[in-house]
Amino acid sequence: MRKIQMVDLQSQYQQIKLEIQQSLSEILESAAFINGAAVKSFQQNLETYLAVKHVIPCANGTDALQVSLMALDLQPGDEVITSTFTFISTAEVIALLRLTPVLVDVEPDTFNMNMQAVQKAITAKTKAIIPVHLFGQCADMESIMELAKQHNLFVIEDACQSIGADYKFKNATSKKAGTIGHIGCTSFFPSKNLGCYGDGGAIFTNDDHLAKKIRILVNHGMEVRYYHDIVGVNSRLDSIQAAILDIKLKYLEKYMAARRQAAAFYDNAFADCDYLKTPSIADFTNHVYHQYTLVLNGVDRERLIAYMAERQVPVMIYYPVPLHLQKAYKDPRYQSGDFPVSEHLAANVISLPMHSELDNEQLQYITESLLNAVEICKL
Repeated sequence: MRKIQMVDLQSQYQQIKLEIQQSLSEILESAAFINGAAVKSFQQNLETYLAVKHVIPCANGTDALQVSLMALDLQPGDEVITSTFTFISTAEVIALLRLTPVLVDVEPDTFNMNMQAVQKAITAKTKAIIPVHLFGQCADMESIMELAKQHNLFVIEDACQSIGADYKFKNATSKKAGTIGHIGCTSFFPSKNLGCYGDGGAIFTNDDHLAKKIRILVNHGMEVRYYHDIVGVNSRLDSIQAAILDIKLKYLEKYMAARRQAAAFYDNAFADCDYLKTPSIADFTNHVYHQYTLVLNGVDRERLIAYMAERQVPVMIYYPVPLHLQKAYKDPRYQSGDFPVSEHLAANVISLPMHSELDNEQLQYITESLLNAVEICKL
């Protein structure tokens, strides 16, 4: 049996090795490392795949979120609502821009933001909502957009874990994650479903005005070279990473199908185990399984992880501390116990290996190991 990894990028690379090497060779020969033809090609192909008007590549997913907020001309102290159970980048960019992060709890089944909590969190200072499509399925975007319209708010989708996921509207139409709000963001970190071999990210929008401003912002605030109209940043996707992504984009649907197949294997294996709560999928979305995350019920998590490590099965915790309890984000508005769902999840979730190269032998070994671990580690 091959070594089990949380993400097996080596095996994935072997399947596309010749395509990658040929493309990289062409870039090295041309020496067009910044804003080369590969960047334009990937941008256009991603626009087509997402059915979105504008894709603006950038250096990473965190930059995508920060630049998106910068494009909205928000002022220090303006409030931005987001989930407390997510990766730190979502709140990090709000704080860096001297905006005020307003945190809300999440749904216990989907781990995405609770809409009643969002509605209660809106004040006169609220200017934007950042829904996080956590682990690979969409938040309730139709409700979020209706609420945003009612209160004249911007919506920036954090689609860093959900590229390729479909949101299904009540009228039976659908859109890709990241293309519904005023702006969408994604990350191409290597472990993502669509990942490069370094850092990378992109911003999506159907708004011509916002697209123009975002392109200026990521390029030092200049539209004409050496003429800087606004304060910007330097955030580019280089040609090498773009070329890799352009190749992998062709296989994204295949990769997602493999992840769903692995998730179905897990679901079936754990269906009768009362100590493991398998992922739930909301009616309005599908799931691309950036992570496969279980909630433990009456199991010693630390002992379980140690047992799995002895069996050479990696297990991760996404995320062990919700944002309101992070040292860097302590705020007198929030105390331990204020967000019970997120705090329960942080104390009880585990994520299993999830990638497109898992085979049945590995999946059988992982599931048998976990079921044995549960029996041993019951509280």
